[in-house]
Amino acid sequence: MNAQLQPTGSAYFIARETQAAEKHTLSVLVDNEPGVLARVIGLFSGRGYNIDSLTVSETEHEAHLSRITIVTRGTPHVLEQIKHQLERIVPVHRVNDLTVVARAMGQERPLERELALVKVRGEDNARVEALRLADAFQAKVSDATTEHFIFEITGKTAKIDQFISIMQPLGLIEVCRTGVAAMNRGPQGMEA
Repeated sequence: MNAQLQPTGSAYFIARETQAAEKHTLSVLVDNEPGVLARVIGLFSGRGYNIDSLTVSETEHEAHLSRITIVTRGTPHVLEQIKHQLERIVPVHRVNDLTVVARAMGQERPLERELALVKVRGEDNARVEALRLADAFQAKVSDATTEHFIFEITGKTAKIDQFISIMQPLGLIEVCRTGVAAMNRGPQGMEA
């Protein structure tokens, strides 16, 4: 085997080295039943694909459908494999690569948002600075004592990463993130 294409325990090594890995957001419409999420995640782990973000929630109660949003990275070849393998899982109704759809509509990315709760120490001068920075990032104070704040911030992943980074020297205690929720712009929806 060519030294440049040595197996790494991941399916990413299969693609030609001329293809660059890209970050894509997939939306998967599935039956809302036990074990479906485990099957979807099993597909990723069984083939060595990584998941950067994963969110899932029931979206159509009457039809018993849930929407799984997955952010992953791979070459175009690997991303196409992921999509085809997801489509073969029985309770999966539809798989949309939101990144591909957005680009076809002339947009760089789909509309993506994430929510985070960020707990920060709030004593002395750091207290005033934490409040000032939270205001600049439009983060809302969800809980506060004389010793700490819990900020709620919503936005693009990069905005949340930056907010967390800025809060680090002020006494970051804990972070809880929802993962990416995504949807394409325009009047079209995701049909079953």
